[in-house]
Amino acid sequence: MLVLLPPSETKRPDGDPVPLDLSRLRLPSLGQLREQAVAALVALSQDEDEAVRVLKLSVRQRGEVEVNRVLREAPTMPAVDRYTGVLYDALSAGSLDGSARGWLAAHALIQTAPFGPVGAADPLPAYRLSAGGRLPGLPPLRRHWSEATTAALRDAAAGGLVVDLRSKSYVELGPVPDDVPGVYVHVVAEEDGAVRALNHFNKKAKGLLVRRMAETGVQARSVDELLAWARAAGVTLRAGAHPREAVLVAAA
Repeated sequence: MLVLLPPSETKRPDGDPVPLDLSRLRLPSLGQLREQAVAALVALSQDEDEAVRVLKLSVRQRGEVEVNRVLREAPTMPAVDRYTGVLYDALSAGSLDGSARGWLAAHALIQTAPFGPVGAADPLPAYRLSAGGRLPGLPPLRRHWSEATTAALRDAAAGGLVVDLRSKSYVELGPVPDDVPGVYVHVVAEEDGAVRALNHFNKKAKGLLVRRMAETGVQARSVDELLAWARAAGVTLRAGAHPREAVLVAAA
């Protein structure tokens, strides 16, 4: 079973004094593509003005260029601890016990722009690059990552269920293979019998869902098993209109 998470634009600084080692990241078949993306991002960051233009950074974000420039030497921390923001605050991985964090390490992948999907426990530095970014010398990130990432996800899933919680732009960096059991989760709220999609609470609901998964150590092999787990775990998760979709009902 795999759970695919989006990254977050906001990240914790600092970390352990152990630099990035691409060979330590999960899905090693992506190693060459990772090296190409990191090299392009670091090279771009040698020219601050050009990096600001290419990455579409604001005046207040100019410091992110230096973050990218020292990417290879910067401190690292587990990916699931690096990210902040609504989803990761709700997940609150740092407050989970060892067993739950072990589940995250084994089953959660975070889709990133410069490294592709990485394991929740993989050591990452801080960086600034979104799914829609462009890196000189490389094709658009969707083309750079998608084919190889889809193949890597097929191998990593090993026929098990893939639960996709990524946003659309990050799904495009590596679609789940059609021949792998998978389900994309939509988040809605129900009020007075009406159903509506959520924005801010979408991320919170996904973070809480993954936290509950980790706490219970869920091992679903199919959508039916996932829905049965949700009923037992007190999570309102329903089959969607499409066989590869599920609907998570959250409090607004």
